[in-house]
Amino acid sequence: MVSIIICCRTQIISNDLSDNIKKTVGCEYELIVIDNSENTYSIFEAYNLGIDKSTGDYLCFIHDDILIHTIGWGNTIEGVFKNDNQVGLIGVAGAKLKTKMPSPWWNCPEDQKVICIIQHHADKKEEKMISGFDNDALVEVVVIDGIFMAMRKDEHVLFDTTLKGFHNYDLNISFEYKKRGYKVVVTNQVIIEHYSTGNINAQWVKSTYKIHKKYKNSLPLKNESSTIKKGTEIANAINFIEESVKFKKFNIAYLIWWKLFCLYPNIKYHIKFWRNVLNRKRC
Repeated sequence: MVSIIICCRTQIISNDLSDNIKKTVGCEYELIVIDNSENTYSIFEAYNLGIDKSTGDYLCFIHDDILIHTIGWGNTIEGVFKNDNQVGLIGVAGAKLKTKMPSPWWNCPEDQKVICIIQHHADKKEEKMISGFDNDALVEVVVIDGIFMAMRKDEHVLFDTTLKGFHNYDLNISFEYKKRGYKVVVTNQVIIEHYSTGNINAQWVKSTYKIHKKYKNSLPLKNESSTIKKGTEIANAINFIEESVKFKKFNIAYLIWWKLFCLYPNIKYHIKFWRNVLNRKRC
């Protein structure tokens, strides 16, 4: 059985979503909705509460603003887990590498992304995003996106409640399954339509710094066929520093800049960094 767990921003999920799950899942399931309408829980806490309540062998965490197009997707997920005992985590978007420098999962070369989503953007445009599969229905990655996460239940793998808020839970659980020696994969056999986009803000900066600090000894991560180039690490460091400065998280910006300086002292960005910091502080 599949336990479907949703952290809901309202008291109950929409009828459209509950009907959609019922019509598409195709296997025995239970629906566990964590009412977070009063912002009682971090997403890490809410998802662990869902795990505590679950009775299925497999767990599926989904957002409350999606619809699933694939008929029988629950059977598909169960089949993947049963066919390969090493698979611990399944998503519909992810990356074959994760840099040591703080970044969202999608900040990597295009050929390292694996994705199968119908995404609605802020301008209301809809985009069918499918890439990275070639002729394979499953592709091994190192991190997945949190929009849809199916997991093999393992009593040793939980979300880390020392991490707060609503960001980076997907990196957290991806890293935990990798630490346990499981495969993390992305499938194109489950089509998700997502009606909102994520946002980067001050909370995201704090969360991203904290999770990369927590897993510093495990990073970087990559597939055997992947290479993490110097330029990717530098680009991710610079991007994160700029976001930190933008949201006035100067202490975090300094710490990542110092790390970048120690690794790559000769890049031209260092002068730009200090000029940017001084200009921001005057504002």
